[in-house]
This record gives sequence, structure tokens and C-alpha cells, in this order.
Amino acid sequence: MPRDYRKEYDNYQSRPEQRNNRSSRNKARRKMTAAGRASKGDGKDVHHKDSNPRNNSSKNLTIMGRSSNRRRKK
Repeated sequence: MPRDYRKEYDNYQSRPEQRNNRSSRNKARRKMTAAGRASKGDGKDVHHKDSNPRNNSSKNLTIMGRSSNRRRKK
């Protein structure tokens, strides 16, 4: 049975809380790019040290590889 991506989006990703989290993660990427610490398409993720995507303070953000960032426990 194939995945129903439309249903997944409607049930989870379109929730206001998740939309705000995604927006905040995008802001963190823009902030790190403007500071010269990241670039578009560099294969790296912006890591939030406290696992709160809405906390975009400079002390909370760092750049790390995708695989190492995504395997970290939250």
C-alpha cells in the first residue's frame, strides 16, 4: 500500500505548531547563511542545541553534517 502524503500533510505538517517550527528552522538557516557560517546546498544542517526549533539565539545554533544531526536523540 503506497503512502498517502496528502493525508500525512493534512494530519501533521499543516498544523499551526508544526508550520511555526518549520518557519523558525528556515529563519535559523537564513541567519547562519547571513553570518557566513552556512551556505545553501552545503549538505549541512543547522542544529539547535536545546532541540527547540523556535530558539534561534546565536548561542543555541551550530552547523553540523546532516547524518550526525539527524541521528541525535531529541
